[in-house]
Amino acid sequence: MDFEFSEKSQRIQTQLKAFMAAHIAPREADYTRIVEQEHVFPPPFIEELKALARAEGLWNLFLAGLKPDEPGTQMSNLDYAPCAEIMGRIPWSSEVFNCNAPDTGNMELLHLAATPAQKAQWLAPLLEGRIRSAFAMTEPDVASSDATNIRTSIRRDGGNWAIDGRKWFITNAGDPRCRIFIVMGLSSPDRPERHRRHSMILVPRDTPGLRVVRNPPVMHHREPQGHCELLFENVRVPLDNLLGEEGGGFALAQARLGPGRIHHCMRSLGAAERALELMIARALERRTFGQMLHEHGTIREWIALSRIEIEQARLLVLKAAWLMDKYGSKAARSEVALIKVIVPRVQVQIANRAIQVFGAKGLTQDTPLADIWTNGRTLQILDGPDEVHLRAIARAEVKAVEARSAAAAQSG
Repeated sequence: MDFEFSEKSQRIQTQLKAFMAAHIAPREADYTRIVEQEHVFPPPFIEELKALARAEGLWNLFLAGLKPDEPGTQMSNLDYAPCAEIMGRIPWSSEVFNCNAPDTGNMELLHLAATPAQKAQWLAPLLEGRIRSAFAMTEPDVASSDATNIRTSIRRDGGNWAIDGRKWFITNAGDPRCRIFIVMGLSSPDRPERHRRHSMILVPRDTPGLRVVRNPPVMHHREPQGHCELLFENVRVPLDNLLGEEGGGFALAQARLGPGRIHHCMRSLGAAERALELMIARALERRTFGQMLHEHGTIREWIALSRIEIEQARLLVLKAAWLMDKYGSKAARSEVALIKVIVPRVQVQIANRAIQVFGAKGLTQDTPLADIWTNGRTLQILDGPDEVHLRAIARAEVKAVEARSAAAAQSG
């Protein structure tokens, strides 16, 4: 395994760091004021920053299969990973480079499975950054951690699909620029194969019967783009709005989630790095009981452990990215499960230590630490709760031992 980044990746990383320092970091306070205090979203300066980023070639960096005639810079998963980490230091910065979830995953899906007409209608404007999108999978009335429970109904009715059901935690649904929903639902309930019963359908935002019920706060913080609850009541779209094949929803979901989890994890590590830097800076400026904070043994241990944890987690994410590039998403399945468990835990742990070092200030919005902690804690549930991934990891380990035992017995 060679984790050395290509010359292109190193160049993009340098450009990103410079862009973040020159254009993103100086607007961080403005973003907070405009969005959280003035309740204006998106902030007016976002489009200006997007134009600057695109002019510098910092656009659509995430799509490993980007074609030469599509806007952006094609990068492998391994080369993109450190770029996602850089963006993760300031969460809203990803949109400036058209690399923000869930649009990235949706563009990957459309790139993979959309018809030429679907690509022209939805993928093209997403790649241009002119619209936003949402991925509607999770439901409030079933345990969506077992996705075979998803029961939003998708049925044929003449020349249309009729959709009925309720979804929630649908990111981007509150964004006024969101124009398309990729909806996963139960289309073939009588099929014997449980993983061939669901399909994905493209539902435009303005389709009659689709309603945003509410945007619930997460840990008392309401995201302006939303983690919304949606209601589908006799929503009708043409049969041509099927994404991929009927019954292929699970296969598409797996294809979407693999690279997306790598992106999430690298952004998380960027946030963890920022939390560690803030913790150290605070420890260098505060004194208690006759010593600077960093001179206390407990604080030194927290700093050291945080560095160890970040380095371990980063190497594991890079291994997953390398495997995905070299052998495909299926070959990286176990590693993707591993990083999905460990990285959010590292983010939460380091943010928690940093909050403790800051004291009361760490609990407020005067630093980004409360948001870093909240986002990390949220990721322990989103894209599959930890328990689902732990189950998959354990199952793979048991199967590997059983296979080795069987092989040994056969050879003996």
